[in-house]
Amino acid sequence: MSSPHDLVLASANAGKITELQQMLGGLGVKIIPQTDLDIPDIEETGLTFVENAILKARNAAALSNLPAIADDSGLEVDFLRGAPGIYSARFAGENAGDKANKEKLLQLMADVPADQRSARYQTVIVYMRHGNDPTPIICQGTWEGLIATESRGDQGFGYDPIFYVTETNCHAAELDKVTKNCLSHRGKAIANLLQQLQTR
Repeated sequence: MSSPHDLVLASANAGKITELQQMLGGLGVKIIPQTDLDIPDIEETGLTFVENAILKARNAAALSNLPAIADDSGLEVDFLRGAPGIYSARFAGENAGDKANKEKLLQLMADVPADQRSARYQTVIVYMRHGNDPTPIICQGTWEGLIATESRGDQGFGYDPIFYVTETNCHAAELDKVTKNCLSHRGKAIANLLQQLQTR
């Protein structure tokens, strides 16, 4: 990536768009959300974060004729055998919002003891040079934590208010953006991506 160019961001999630634009700001590229180009979301038919991220990046690259980046991420709760996982955004139903998803998870975990509340955020970032790219860059990041018993904080999005970060002794939604971006699953994956892009 020696010269600036446009890069399509394959997401309609406002929270993800904001975080990714902040983290990719140093690339010297113009980040264009796919919604600005009227590119529709593709159905996420994959069974893994990797499969869904590839689907989204390839769709955006093919329809825009530009390089594209996609993120597929979610929360894995050990007590629930990895749920909600790839269904994190629609855990409480197809059109459920963050509030309903959080409430469902808190209900399911209501009587779970403290030593069985381990969880982690996972993200997979895919960079696709063009719609037929046979070797996209794939980066993964993990953020370990616990499921809290109540919501706290008004930063972040998704499950952040109920995701307890042991290393900072607070909920993810209580962290400032800079700290969160350094610690988070998405921050780790993007750091890996930036490293790999510098060698291309």
